[in-house]
Amino acid sequence: MAVALRFLVSRIHRLSLSTLILTLRFQEERLKRLRHRTKVQFDASRLEHQEALRALWSATYPGEELQSLISDQWKEMGWQGKDPSTDFRGAGFISLENLLFFAKTFSISFQSLLRKQTGKRAIWEYPFAVAGVNITFMILQMLNLDATKPRTFIRGVFLQMLSENEWAFDLLYCVAFMIMDKLWLDKHATYMEFNDILRLTRSQLEKEFLMDDVLLIEDMPSYNLLR
Repeated sequence: MAVALRFLVSRIHRLSLSTLILTLRFQEERLKRLRHRTKVQFDASRLEHQEALRALWSATYPGEELQSLISDQWKEMGWQGKDPSTDFRGAGFISLENLLFFAKTFSISFQSLLRKQTGKRAIWEYPFAVAGVNITFMILQMLNLDATKPRTFIRGVFLQMLSENEWAFDLLYCVAFMIMDKLWLDKHATYMEFNDILRLTRSQLEKEFLMDDVLLIEDMPSYNLLR
């Protein structure tokens, strides 16, 4: 951790004062937008939220028509019931945005996890979509974006990543999902152990954040799991 901190400090020292001020301002603006995203609750009456749900379905099951926003079809994706809006309460609209980003950006990995195509799977598997919402919530807790003090090193590293890429949170989500599934397989876990696997996922994310040469999400070793 000390080495990683010195690495960040040395990078800051190489920046001119004007560049540093601009970088911090850029970081602050992106953090403000991200914080706003985390405050938006899913609202089934809002047209843009309805469209996001339809977009998720289309990205997940191309060519398969969704009969209704409230439908038993959603259970196929791993929602608890026929109305997925009830599962967003824990993490809000950003958890839907995360799933949609994953589906569109890393479709091969997304489909592989959705369909449980790799490894020896448990008889009682984790529900894909609900697991995704829980991963969003876990990352929000880890980063503690609303806190002012104390400012953790993990949060500081992430803010640096955010200053480099506005989609850092969404990319981190995709990495976390891949780590979670890998740990699930490595530990031969079942659904009753999901929370334990989620805690291990957080620990792995934090471990990679502390690596000396990790300044971007793309620098994380587990980023290479994505396809």
